[in-house]
Amino acid sequence: MTLIELAGLLGLNLLLIVAVMLGLWTLSLRLKDVSFIDGVWPLGMLFLALITFPRTDGDPVRKGLLLWLCAVWAIRLGWHLLHRWRAHGADKRYTEILEGQAAKGWSFGKTALLFVFLPQAFLAWLNSLPTQLGQIAPVPPIGWIGWIGAVIVVVGIAFESIGDAQLAAFRKDPGNKGKVLDSGLWRYTRHPNYFGDACVWWGLWLIAAETGWIGFASILGPIFLTFTLTKWSGIGITEKSTARTKPQYADYIRRTSAFIPMPPKKD
Repeated sequence: MTLIELAGLLGLNLLLIVAVMLGLWTLSLRLKDVSFIDGVWPLGMLFLALITFPRTDGDPVRKGLLLWLCAVWAIRLGWHLLHRWRAHGADKRYTEILEGQAAKGWSFGKTALLFVFLPQAFLAWLNSLPTQLGQIAPVPPIGWIGWIGAVIVVVGIAFESIGDAQLAAFRKDPGNKGKVLDSGLWRYTRHPNYFGDACVWWGLWLIAAETGWIGFASILGPIFLTFTLTKWSGIGITEKSTARTKPQYADYIRRTSAFIPMPPKKD
């Protein structure tokens, strides 16, 4: 594939995901809520993998592996987040953004478009570069690095799924209201769901990276995703909100790793 063809592939993918997000933006205008975007976002990344599949001539095994692993991750996470949205309603993070811009005279539609849906379109496109660029090269066939990547993806999906299940079970118990979950995977990392996400996309990158410089260049995706989870809109925002409502969370932070699972510090 020439550079012009590559640019055309990625450019069309970006336009298509923007079109999808514009459609979802119109839905948010009717609902007066944007919180469902969290559940749709992983499905948008699957959409990008799907529309790339018939337009590339990469190794069939690698293409199939990238697509199916992405599908398992996206459908599981998308269902989980959409179910959470339906159960709990609008997300406070988005409510604060909308209210803050409304105080400046911005309409709901303008804020939703410029602060939520268009940025999410670009981020989905950027973060899913491994499943787009990894489908291009027909050679070499998938090798041991790719299979290691697949194992890392499976571990990441399992880690994230178990962490989400443990948190859901904890929240269902009325006796845990106001308490901090510090058992199971949450004993070793304050964010097993974020760590699992990162494992998934670093694993998919390893599968893509075997194809040469094009696949290797997709490292921009997992790098930015990890930055997002650890430094931008993930850990920081989540922990600031939790610390305001749970005083014991400060002690949990002191003894528990923020991201990479590690044995808790002793008192």
